[in-house]
Amino acid sequence: MTGSQNINTGAWKWSWGKTDRDGTSLQAGGPAWNPLIAHLLDTAAVALELWDRYLPTPVRDRLTEAFGGGHAAEARTTVAFLAALHDVGKASPAFAGRFGSGPWATVHMREERKQWEAQARAAGLPLPQVWSRVQDARHEHITAFVLPALLGCRCPGTADGTWCTSLEHEGLYAAATCLGGHHGHIPTPLVVKAARGAEGGPNWNEVRSRILGAVADQLGADVEQMPRLVRPVRPAALVLFTGLVVLSDWIASDSRRFPFAVPTDEPADLWRRARHRAREAVTALGLDRWQPKRADWGLLWPGTQPRLFQEEAMKLMPDKGQALVLVESDTGSGKTRLALWCAHHLAVRNGYQGAYVAMPTRAATHQTALEVESFLPGAVDAEAVNLALVHGTAGASELVHRLVDAASVPDTGADGNHDVAELSAAVREVLDYPDCDEQDGVQTGSSPVRAVLEPWYLRRCLGLVATFGVGTVDQLILSAQRSQHWFLRTFGLACKTVVIDEAHAYELYQQQLLGAAVEWLADAGASVVVLSATLPASVREALTSSWCTGLRVSADDSGGQGPITVVDGAGRVRRGGPGPEEVPALHTALNLEPDPGPRTLAARLLGIARDGGCVGVIRNRVDEAVALYEAAKAQAEQYGWRPDEVLLLHGRQMPRQRQPAERRLTSLLGPAADPVVHRAGRPNPARPQRLLVIATQVVEQSLDVDFDHLVSDLAPIDLLIQRRGRLRRHVANDAQRPGWCTQAAPDGGPAAARMLVLHRPDPRADQLPLVEPSTAPGGGPGNPDGFVYAPYTLAATYLALAERSDGNGGGIAISTPQDAPSLLDWVYGARQRRDGAWGELLDRTWQDWQTTLEKEEAQARDRALHPYLGPRRVPAEVFNLTSSRDHGRGDDAGLPELRALSRLGEPSFAVLCLYRPETDRLTYDPAGTLPVVLGASVDTATRRRRERDLMLNTVAMPAHWFVGRNPLPAVDTWPTVHPLLSRTNVALFDAMGECVSGPVGRIRYDLDTGLTRR
Repeated sequence: MTGSQNINTGAWKWSWGKTDRDGTSLQAGGPAWNPLIAHLLDTAAVALELWDRYLPTPVRDRLTEAFGGGHAAEARTTVAFLAALHDVGKASPAFAGRFGSGPWATVHMREERKQWEAQARAAGLPLPQVWSRVQDARHEHITAFVLPALLGCRCPGTADGTWCTSLEHEGLYAAATCLGGHHGHIPTPLVVKAARGAEGGPNWNEVRSRILGAVADQLGADVEQMPRLVRPVRPAALVLFTGLVVLSDWIASDSRRFPFAVPTDEPADLWRRARHRAREAVTALGLDRWQPKRADWGLLWPGTQPRLFQEEAMKLMPDKGQALVLVESDTGSGKTRLALWCAHHLAVRNGYQGAYVAMPTRAATHQTALEVESFLPGAVDAEAVNLALVHGTAGASELVHRLVDAASVPDTGADGNHDVAELSAAVREVLDYPDCDEQDGVQTGSSPVRAVLEPWYLRRCLGLVATFGVGTVDQLILSAQRSQHWFLRTFGLACKTVVIDEAHAYELYQQQLLGAAVEWLADAGASVVVLSATLPASVREALTSSWCTGLRVSADDSGGQGPITVVDGAGRVRRGGPGPEEVPALHTALNLEPDPGPRTLAARLLGIARDGGCVGVIRNRVDEAVALYEAAKAQAEQYGWRPDEVLLLHGRQMPRQRQPAERRLTSLLGPAADPVVHRAGRPNPARPQRLLVIATQVVEQSLDVDFDHLVSDLAPIDLLIQRRGRLRRHVANDAQRPGWCTQAAPDGGPAAARMLVLHRPDPRADQLPLVEPSTAPGGGPGNPDGFVYAPYTLAATYLALAERSDGNGGGIAISTPQDAPSLLDWVYGARQRRDGAWGELLDRTWQDWQTTLEKEEAQARDRALHPYLGPRRVPAEVFNLTSSRDHGRGDDAGLPELRALSRLGEPSFAVLCLYRPETDRLTYDPAGTLPVVLGASVDTATRRRRERDLMLNTVAMPAHWFVGRNPLPAVDTWPTVHPLLSRTNVALFDAMGECVSGPVGRIRYDLDTGLTRR
């Protein structure tokens, strides 16, 4: 693509890159627009700073291979040069005409447009005479269209945007296409080709050539060498490059940190200022790599020593390079500390930027974040480090607000503020289990290291860029699917050690996509640590296979045995760890009984624990938990219990009510708040003599609590083992447990903790559990738990337990981890077969389960992005990485059949529950003491508090409430209660909890029992 010489030498300086849409520059006394060259140099300066201070060694190695021919210095310059050119498509008439136009344009900006246009024309910028005739295209697509020619591809037949067939130029097109995706979606060749005609012709080619030359001069980039240097082959290199460009652009777009220049500024001056501002910005945002101390276990966790299985795992870790680590151990055995030690070990050896811990639910993130916070003083050689909570409702967490306050800096970012759309999007996020508040008295040691959180990291995708992050596994699952900025998610994760906790807890759809994510992480040079109390062999093998696929190697298995598996960067598999006889066993006397109903069960529990005992009940569904709670409250006085000794926790309670309950429960049944007492092995002095806690699965994973006795609904065996981990969790309490909670072994062996598992008998067949939901039109016998868990896994679990019974009412003896493998294999291994009614039940539910699994696998297969394709593991090309708005933003928007999904479970609608005690006033509480203030906020703290308050009153409403018999009205028909909440589903309640706006009369909210449908 050749240029004309008919424009003035300095005309290119009048091509604009940004305008002062939010008034930031005007308030600072600056100009109304920023020259394009200034923003390009700012972006290049940030990219260099991130290369030097943020990118871990493995990522730099992959970019060096792809953009420097193996020479790091050349790759560093080339990557920064290309990053600068991400916006070169703004030098076009299609973009130039947008100055001071559109719905956001103020009168002031329209006047500035007139001045700019007059001056630009006078300087010789080739602006069109008739703007209405200008062909439109997005500037990033124009970048993708024009850049290969600017960088040296002038092959015949490519002037219309056709992809060059020369291998010498293939990398230029791949890099240009990636730059064309810096606003979120890597474009298809057809989209890029459609930008032809919008680029402006020869005169604009000359403008772009002059801009490119000015950037190259400042960076010392040799444009003629670009075809030789830009040769990305590894798919992860394209993703890492695109993520780095987006991050650099977002930082450089902050007009507070990078004030606007004027067109008369010389490029050398712009470059000098850009380098200085980039250094300050990266420092202010805490974007330096993790600086790990070379600490041993005792320095990381003072006063402690590693347990046997932790020591064995440490011995298996490779001395250098990346690794996949799979750890299988009982709940409460110290897996999280081992994972953090592995992350520290790998950071020392590989220079990783940080670590991300992925949890199955939002509720589970809070406790883990506190553990990471307490780990930082011994692990980080820095004054402060960012710790992000990464999920859609992180803004509702008091922990996040504490960390933000600790940062003590203004909230600045690419857009400068939160707008109403961002606020509404945050509130509209579908909740599963919102996080709980932080515990009081968290000890971070005497080190000066502070955990902080820059508010910038609360924005979408950016939490994964922070040095340390704790969030949901959804982020990994979305990183392997097409959606807006999916590559930024992958980039943030690829710079870290990624810890995947509770690996057994994911459905097949999630497991398949986790496999794809692990492939990307392996290809990018990251490390992965997988934790599970009960990991089926098939999952272990699948993760190992995914890791080796990403490495493009075959697994080299040494054939060892043990609960710890380590696969290094060459695919060598080593196993070890203590054998079953070396691990202290958790003995359980499990009774399998019919569910007697809420009244009878409540009376039984209140009676047996009357004189002492902390009892936990885990129900599979909210309705069952509420029914038992109401029955227990109704009978509490009869059995001498106080109302406050019965607690209820589930996912349809507003976080505003549930968080204090979780905080109280943790303080009562968790470890002692005083670390001295805890380390001394003494019981928590706040532990009550008795307590009855009724909850759903939220207790299963998210709270560090210790029950004397546990009751659970029948659930798949892996989840029962997981739930058992909340039974007698802290040895320090053993001496205080009442005798009825323990069953002595008849042979004088170790005593066992008592656990009760309730099932529903099938009234149509003796000895069979009822595990299938009703399909009869009028109802009939059925168990709704079959909608929650696969009926086959419930039936097989029941059978596995029943056949272990001694037949004398003495219960079922289970010892973990020794018995876990055989139990898991029973349920998830070969199909169980029996004669008669049992055989019919197993056959029927097995077939239904396989059909469901096939559908999940097909959904995952259709959505998953893989770095290597087909049986020959052919590297994915940039064409394979494209997406569009149809793919959504990551669990938001997009077409149903195309959008990225983190899980396939029943969808839900986020509903903001507010109160209207008076006609003209909204409040967060029925008493009217917490008013809702929705006016324009003037400071960051007020804005954050408002967002938190809205999230604290947001509840997930199940989608099945809106279908079937007598459904609720669709949320888009609910009245708008305030203009600023027009995109939010709002239900208003009166002081008695009755719905008065929204689904009027159809739902109610009780401060004790939560949201219910009528």
